[in-house]
Amino acid sequence: MNILWDFDGTLINTYPAYTRILREVLDNRISEAEAFEQLKVSFSHAFEHFQLTDKQIVRVRSEARKLQACGVVPFPGVENVLNHANKNVIMTHKERDDVWDILKYHRMDHFFADMVAGDDEFPRKPDPSSYRNLHEKHQIDLAIGDREIDIIPAKMLGIKTCLFQNHTPGADYYLKSYKDFNASFFSSF
Repeated sequence: MNILWDFDGTLINTYPAYTRILREVLDNRISEAEAFEQLKVSFSHAFEHFQLTDKQIVRVRSEARKLQACGVVPFPGVENVLNHANKNVIMTHKERDDVWDILKYHRMDHFFADMVAGDDEFPRKPDPSSYRNLHEKHQIDLAIGDREIDIIPAKMLGIKTCLFQNHTPGADYYLKSYKDFNASFFSSF
């Protein structure tokens, strides 16, 4: 089983930090739940929803890049899933160096064979170009993400999909927690 992973909100629990940053930029005029809900759609969606100025957008992105690896954590049990895969790859809009810093800090870098990152100049999701690139190189069996936008490109390419902590219709599988993962999950492929 070869798995394509989203990074933020799927492998690493970064949304508490992103929620805090967005709220700070908006002088805490929005609730934590409201910020989280909009960020889970996408950063661009949240920026538009809250009508951020260009200056505020730059500040959010800058603060997000400054996040220290020690300030975010992997989701409990994710390493068990990574261990059961034959190959793991990442597709993220996050910058490559930031991803590797976090993975190295948490001693997870050895799990991944390849990555397409935000600074690799592929079009943003839901465009399937980055997924196609990884699929052609690694014959992806399953794409796991936490947002609908993470599974749309996989579905376009005929790759099975799994939504993590999200029950939006359209995924082939759903995982509430990696602790719920059972190796027999892979037997259905």
